[in-house]
This record gives sequence, C-alpha cells and structure tokens, in this order.
Amino acid sequence: MQEVNCSPERKMSYAAAKPILYSYFQSSCSWRVRIALALKGIVYDQVPVNLLKDGGQQIAIIHYLEETRPNPRLLPQDPKKRAQVRMISDHIVSGIQPLQNLSILQRMGEKKMEWAQQCITFGFQALEQILQHTAGCYCVGDEVSIADLCLVPQVFNAERYKVDLAPYPTITRINKALLELEAFKASHPSRQPDTPAELRA
Repeated sequence: MQEVNCSPERKMSYAAAKPILYSYFQSSCSWRVRIALALKGIVYDQVPVNLLKDGGQQIAIIHYLEETRPNPRLLPQDPKKRAQVRMISDHIVSGIQPLQNLSILQRMGEKKMEWAQQCITFGFQALEQILQHTAGCYCVGDEVSIADLCLVPQVFNAERYKVDLAPYPTITRINKALLELEAFKASHPSRQPDTPAELRA
C-alpha cells in the first residue's frame, strides 16, 4: 500500500479549515453540538437541514471535539466525575430523547403529546434523583460538562411538550443557571439561521 505523503502545509490547512455543522434549529442533537462549539470558541459555518424531510445525529461529534479541541474541558479530569457525566449524558441521549424523537412521535398520531410527556416524565424522575447526588452549580459539580449540554435541550423539549417541571427542582435550577451562560444563549433554537421568524428571540 503506497503511503501518502502529506506536507506540513497541507496538514496545517486541514487543521485550520472551518468546520461545517449540518443543523436543524430545534434538534436536540444539533443544539448539544452548537453549545460545545460555542464553549470551545470554534468558529463554524452552519448549513440548515430540515429534519421534517431528512435525518441527522448525534453526541459522538461532541466526543470528537473533546479529543481534538480539549480546552475548555467538557469531561472532568476526576474519574468518578467523568463517569457521572457519562452516566447523565447517556441517560438523556439514550433513555429520554430518542423516545420522544420526531420519527417516534410521527407514529403516535393523536397520542404524541401524551407519549412525549410520559417518556420525559419517566426519564426526569430518575434524572432528578441522580442530580441530587452529583450537582453543584451544574449537573456534575461546578464546571460545565457534556451532561449540561444534554440537559438544556431536553428541558426545552419538556417545555415544548408541556411537562410539569415542578417535581424537578434540581433539573430546573441547573437549567436556569446554564441558560445564563453565553454559549447556551447563542446556541438556543430561537437564535439560529433557520429559525422561523415567529419563533425567533
């Protein structure tokens, strides 16, 4: 197999290339990535994708960013805290969000609101208990982590589907604190290039 010789100049041009994010303004997956990009100060171009016609994904992009652009850190150095961040993130992106995702809700017909509420409520009951043991200012201690990137879009979805958040004071408190941070404000669905005019901030 012939080895491709990549010059230092070409390597630098690859590293300096501006990334492109294929995004949908209301997608939880896209929002998580937008927050990560904003926190890490990565300038990117955004190409809107209409998820009503198409598909997209997922959290692996955030892990890639963490490996290639490690500052600021989104996974704690402490092994126990790293495990907690991954547990919370996995609970949200695997145990809550997919069950009230667009493709599922379309199959639920008239019961889609009820289904979404049940899925989110069930997931939030467990999440609230977890966060009572891990939270500081944010999901795990006092540093923003991948868990927080997952929490905020999911709370937004809960509000869209009119879930009563009163039983979840820890979730509500953390979400409110995170929405005060510029990275979370800038990445909000109401402030995206493809946000419909009636939904803009």
